[in-house]
Amino acid sequence: MTVVAPLNRTLDQELVALMRGVSLECLVCGEFVLRSAGAVCCPECGFRLRDEAARKAGLQLDVQAG
Repeated sequence: MTVVAPLNRTLDQELVALMRGVSLECLVCGEFVLRSAGAVCCPECGFRLRDEAARKAGLQLDVQAG
């Protein structure tokens, strides 16, 4: 019998997956994200991740509480 290995991703891995298009799930609320003009945003909670800013100055998050 094979052993099931747990799959735990770090925040960095989740952000890279989100920017590459591998993941479509918002990191904040779990809803589907929208992609447009080099940005990934969540219409539900307002989470936004910009592609150009990530390439030039490292990964940056714009999250606004409710």
